[in-house]
Order: sequence, then structure tokens, then C-alpha cells
Amino acid sequence: MLTVLGSLAILTLLALILLRVTSVVVALTLVPVAFALAAGLWREIGAFALAGVQSVAPVAALLAFAVVYFGVMNDAGLFAPGIRALIRNVGRDPVRIALGTAAIASIAHLDGAGASTFMITIPALLPLYQRVGMDPRALTCITGLAAGTMNMLPWGGPTTRAAAALHVGMNALFVPVLPALAAGMLCVFAFAAWIGRQEARRIAATGAPPEDANETGDEAASLPARWPFNATLTVVTLFALFAEVLPPAIIFVIASAIALLVNAPNAQEQRERLTAHGSNAMLMVTTLLAAGVFTGILTRSGMLASISNDLLSVLPGGALRHLPVFVGLASMPLSLAFDPDSFYFGLLPVLASAAQAAGGSGIEVGRAAVLGQMTTGFPVSPLTPATFLLVGLAGVDLADHQRKSIPYAFATTAVMTAVALASGAIRW
Repeated sequence: MLTVLGSLAILTLLALILLRVTSVVVALTLVPVAFALAAGLWREIGAFALAGVQSVAPVAALLAFAVVYFGVMNDAGLFAPGIRALIRNVGRDPVRIALGTAAIASIAHLDGAGASTFMITIPALLPLYQRVGMDPRALTCITGLAAGTMNMLPWGGPTTRAAAALHVGMNALFVPVLPALAAGMLCVFAFAAWIGRQEARRIAATGAPPEDANETGDEAASLPARWPFNATLTVVTLFALFAEVLPPAIIFVIASAIALLVNAPNAQEQRERLTAHGSNAMLMVTTLLAAGVFTGILTRSGMLASISNDLLSVLPGGALRHLPVFVGLASMPLSLAFDPDSFYFGLLPVLASAAQAAGGSGIEVGRAAVLGQMTTGFPVSPLTPATFLLVGLAGVDLADHQRKSIPYAFATTAVMTAVALASGAIRW
């Protein structure tokens, strides 16, 4: 009975999210409550849900304050000098322009927000691409690839969702995949250089000289007055995060308070900054808390365990023990059929629970999902809203963007999965 109810709960959740019947928060909250009532667990619903919310609260706090911190840093101009310098120095060489695109998108995505990354990168570089004669599909591909790989950071969408869905600590999930992230970024720049060379050959073959592609940024702009302090604070914050000096959420709570105090000295300015950037984090925070309700009820009611046990009786145990590798390779294509919320909150807990019951590791399945689902930040799926922002800003057809980008996205995730396997983040 629990297997049937749990399976129906997951299918109902997926249907409500994928068909846009309700918001994610509504589905994550009401579906588990309804099926817990059907299982006769009405007395335990509150305790199960609260336990789930408590388990994701640190992740929600990390996300909220990381978005505020990097939003304040962006307002203060921390990233602007680097972006201006890159735009100024790439010249008219398509390879340098492509590499500069990867660098700018990577820097812009430090706040973990795809929308802001695309709104910074595409308008800044599209005129340069047009003057040189480069295909705007190259711009959307490189921008999305850089943003998607950087989205593996602890405050990015895939990692926060995976940590919340599996009720695991952020560092336990993320730190082991750092080598894979580094390999992914190397792939980003290697593919950018390759795409740039392709564009250079194509432009040369047309024989049409490009228009003047002179400096598009402000060459005379100087460093903001607080730039040295903000840069130092950011370095210290990231060092403290990876060195586990304090819990990740507390690090960003403290860093955000310092950033606000220095960059918005009076109370009114601080409220304005919190209002401006807090709203960006609120949807994800409420989604994570609702996800805690969903996974808390399904886990503590025994539904997920029952599903896993039944999977064990059907699937060969060897295949389940190797599930992390399969998830790493398959979850990127699956992102075309599942939106991030349905994948992480609906499918991932079942896969992780089944792997663990077979003698494998649930957290390794989560790490593999983060590697393969980097397309939640690299939008190629029509189920990801940022996809339409990216292609719309660049004036690129979605199908053209997908044909250009999907091979590079899959190749990047395959390399990251191989590095994660070699480094021990996931095991065969």
C-alpha cells in the first residue's frame, strides 16, 4: 500500500509541475499531505513535515544570504572592472571573443542566478558579435555552458535542490565534486575556443569584412572606491566556505551583514538592497521549505523505503549499485523532459533511496545528479524559464539553440562524470 501511495504521490507531483497545473510550492505541500491522509497518517503529518523543513532550513538560509551577498557585490561594482577589461581586450578575434564570453558569463554567474547572468552577458556582448559577424548561437551556447557549469556552486539551483531533497549537508554533497567542477570549467573554455575557431573559419570563408568592432565598454572607468574591501571580503568568504570554518549558511549571513554595512551605510539603503535582492531568493527559499515538507512526509512515512524495496525486487542489485554513474550520464538528457523541481524533488529521492538500499550510496546519486543536471543553469529545455530569456535576448530560435548547445552540454557532463568517478566523488 505504501508503495502504491508513494508512487502515486510522486506521479501526481510530476504531473502537477510538468503540466503547470499548480505552482511548485503548492504541489510540494499539498500532494504529500493528501497522500499521508490517504495512508491514515493524519496524526503524524505535522511531525513528519516539520522534520523535513528543519532538515532543509540550513540550505534555504545559505541560498537566501548568498543571493543577497552577491547581489550587493554586483551593485557595488565588484565584477564590473573585470567585465569591462575583458570586453575591451578581446578585440576582433573570434577566439578571444568566445573565451571572453565564457569568462564574463562565469563571473556574472557567481550569484547563482541565471536570469541576471543572461541580462549582463547577452546585451553587453551581442553588439560585438554582430559587428564581427559571429553567429549569435555561439553567444547563447557559450554563455549557457559557462552559467550551467558554474551553477554547481553551493548556492546554485542543482546543488541546493539536491541537498534539500536528500536531506544532506551542503559540504558533504559539494566538496567532493570540486575536481569535477574544475574539469567542467576547463571544458567550457576549451569548447569556447573551439567554437571561436569555427566562427573564425566561417567568417573568413564568407569574405565579407566585419564592421568596426572597437571598444564597447568605458575605458576610462576607474575602480569603485570600495572595490579592494569587497574583493578581499569575497575571497575571505569563499575561503571560509570551502575550509568549513563555520556552517555555510552562517558564513553568508555574516558576510551579507558586513557587505550591507559597508556598501549601504544607512538603514534605509540596507532595506532597499534587501528588498531588491531578497525577492530573487524568496521563490527558491519557499520552494526548498515546501520540498522539505514533501520529502519529510514521504521519507518518514516509509513510502520512499517501500518504493525502494520493491525496486530492489525488480531491478538487478548490480545495476542499482552503479546508479550514480548512470544518473550522471542520463540526467542531462532527462533535463529535457523534467524541469529542475520535478527531477530533484520527485525523481532523485527515489533513485537515491533505491541505490542506498542496494548497498550503494544515496549521496553519490545526488552528486551525479548535480553533475548531469547542470542544464538547470544551462538552459536548453523549454521547461526551464531562463531558456526563453537567453534565446530572447539574443534573438535566437530555441530549436537552433538546442541543436548548437546540446552536444557541448552532454560532452561537458560526461567529462565531469568521468572526473568524479576518478576522484572518488562517485563510485562504480
